[in-house]
Amino acid sequence: MKNIFLFISFILFSLNIQAQENSISTEENKKAITELSKSNPLASQLTTLVTFAEQKDSLLLEIKTLKKQLNKTSSIEEKNELKNKLSLLKQDLISTRAHLREIAAGIDLSSLNEQEEEAFDFQKELFALIKPAVNEMKEMTAHVRKKSTLKESIAYYTERLKVLKQAIENIEHLQKNNTNKSVDTSLNFTRKNLEKKRAYMRGELKADQLQFNRLLAKETSLAEASESWAKSFFQKRGLYLTEAILSIFAIILLSKMSYTAMKRYLPGFRVRHRSFKIRLIELIHRLLTFVFIIIGPMVIFYIVEDWVLFSLGILLLIGFAWTLRLTIPYYWKQFYLFLNIGSVREGERLLLDGLPWQVKKINMYCTFVNPTADLTMRVPIQDLVELKSRPCHHDEPWFPCKKDDWVILNDGFRGKVIGLSQEMIQLVERGGTMKMYQMSDFLSASPRNLSANFRIKEIIGISYELQQNSTSQIPETLRLFLQKSAETEGYGEQLLSLKVEFERANNSSLDLVVIADFKGEVADLYNRLRRAIQRWSVEACSENNWEIPFPQMSLHHSAPVNID
Repeated sequence: MKNIFLFISFILFSLNIQAQENSISTEENKKAITELSKSNPLASQLTTLVTFAEQKDSLLLEIKTLKKQLNKTSSIEEKNELKNKLSLLKQDLISTRAHLREIAAGIDLSSLNEQEEEAFDFQKELFALIKPAVNEMKEMTAHVRKKSTLKESIAYYTERLKVLKQAIENIEHLQKNNTNKSVDTSLNFTRKNLEKKRAYMRGELKADQLQFNRLLAKETSLAEASESWAKSFFQKRGLYLTEAILSIFAIILLSKMSYTAMKRYLPGFRVRHRSFKIRLIELIHRLLTFVFIIIGPMVIFYIVEDWVLFSLGILLLIGFAWTLRLTIPYYWKQFYLFLNIGSVREGERLLLDGLPWQVKKINMYCTFVNPTADLTMRVPIQDLVELKSRPCHHDEPWFPCKKDDWVILNDGFRGKVIGLSQEMIQLVERGGTMKMYQMSDFLSASPRNLSANFRIKEIIGISYELQQNSTSQIPETLRLFLQKSAETEGYGEQLLSLKVEFERANNSSLDLVVIADFKGEVADLYNRLRRAIQRWSVEACSENNWEIPFPQMSLHHSAPVNID
């Protein structure tokens, strides 16, 4: 019954189509068929069958005609061209018959094919993906390649025509001097073949020259051609590229928003030293953002079915993957550092550029600080791969001084630190003289910091006639005199400790040492206080009639000092 129904429907449909052809134009006929197909799926199926059946008959007729032409022609080149056309028509016929079978059956019959499935070839599949981009580049360079091919063809035929001309002239010369009939027949046959070949080559040469001249007439400058190609490319794909760029911005925006939400709602995200779990979450977030930035444009190109841009994206990804292949171990170490389980860890101490630093924060850009010098340095995480840190203790020194401290260097220069950076130190002494030191030179000069507290040692010698009281009465009397003098001149509050002790029995004197400790707030008066102690000591000797032998006073220092 079903077959009868199909047959009747087909007859009715054919009569309906014929009636419409008699009453309306071709365009109206197409519209009517379309409307009928929409309202009746069976009619649509039958219409498609009729179309493919007509196409099959047309292909069979063309194949038959080509076979006849192939049998008649004697030209090898023409035969090859006809064979190529015949092969293409046979492939189309096979495809048309397959479509007829599938449409008639109403299901996919490919599963009935008993041929074994082709083995997966990664290289072949990869080339299939990038083929549209390659075709686009081939199309872009088609003009240049065609021009180059024509140049080679013109040169080829020009050279061979010269050879043929010479050969024909030689044969004609032989014919003029030949008297043998048999030889003349052979020479005529050979000459005619050469002349045919020359005529063919002349025709090919003219055709190539004509095409070459046409190309030259259409040829534009490289800049104009590039501009034209770029304009055409962006006119076709400008919208898709814009959508791809917008998708990247959208992904970055969503990434920022999600990162802000994580910082706000995840406990432990904003603490100074974050846990391994929090760091792992952030690392996964960054990696996913990076992956989505790459995949986003590819998804756009896939949805809009722009296979050229999709293929170009594949090529970029292949290049990126090839580069990444060599750097995976390097990035793997950075992952360890980011998770705070590598060779450098937050809160620890390391030495970099000759300075100790505390690792305050590890991220894509890490923050190092020197607490004493108040220096901060930002270092990319890749620079930490070869470094090592260690735990630090609270009493470990970080820097010999800080800004506004007074220091004395081994070269005797005493000044106030007014400029302090990772590379340079600037000092100024009383009176305004400034001096610059490179950081390495400054540290190698072993600076003594006077701004905390400092000690002054001065030695005074007395005569051997005072030997009896030189170890007890005289030191105490001198100490009291110095104490009173310091208070009188306004240094009493800054004087932390004052001692006078017997130092040694020298060649011509008995030496007493004055040991005075001062607060760091008078560090800028270091030399003035040293001179004041000398002066007070001489005044004490004069008041108590203590003889100062020659040399009258000898001051001992480990390094020379400047006088204000």
